[in-house]
Amino acid sequence: MLFRSPPASFCPMESQLDTVLTALPYLLAGTVNTALIVIAAMAIGLCIGVPAAAGLVYGPQGLRRALSAYLWFFRGVPVLTLLFLFYFGLFPLLHLQIPALAAVAVVLGLTTGAYQANIFRGAILSLPRGQFRAASALGMSNQAVIRSIILPQALRLAIPAWSNEYSIILKDSALAFVIGAPEIMARTQFVASRTYQHLPLYLAAGLLYFLLTWVGVAALRRLERRVRIPGYSGEARP
Repeated sequence: MLFRSPPASFCPMESQLDTVLTALPYLLAGTVNTALIVIAAMAIGLCIGVPAAAGLVYGPQGLRRALSAYLWFFRGVPVLTLLFLFYFGLFPLLHLQIPALAAVAVVLGLTTGAYQANIFRGAILSLPRGQFRAASALGMSNQAVIRSIILPQALRLAIPAWSNEYSIILKDSALAFVIGAPEIMARTQFVASRTYQHLPLYLAAGLLYFLLTWVGVAALRRLERRVRIPGYSGEARP
């Protein structure tokens, strides 16, 4: 179980370093929860963003309008408002008993899905249009062209922007504490309210967020180098 009970006591008279060291295991458990939120949200966003991008580029007009409405809503409403809207409004209305961590992952996933759809849409549009026509001339169906030729290239080109989206979602995950999700900020706030050592504890929380950002972005940059096609750029247009 990731949400462990807090340490038995935090002494307000402890030194700043002692307070941080005492609270560190408690904060690290929150770091694991934050990482799970971000990974789940990015995965949900990927599952939404890729088909949504294909629908925006190649879908019929009705589908494009529906997807555009989805993008406008989740890009236009603040994440904090969405958290309250879903966790205290929509989920209870639908009689869904969803833990706070899962609720945050779903809301952030829906939000990043809207942004990722635009990221992948831009990557698709950056590809030479002649590829689609050439593949169609060889007898491939539109679905096969999109699945086997267009999307593999677009996913490669979208990795730099996708890594930036990872950083944004990681920072947005700090809002999860408002609905009681036991992530970094919630645990840091709890300890700070008990010890009054706000500065060192929030500095420690900032460092944990920085480390998560660095690790995630470094991993995505490594992935980008591994899947890059030497000498190829999607910027050329016919």
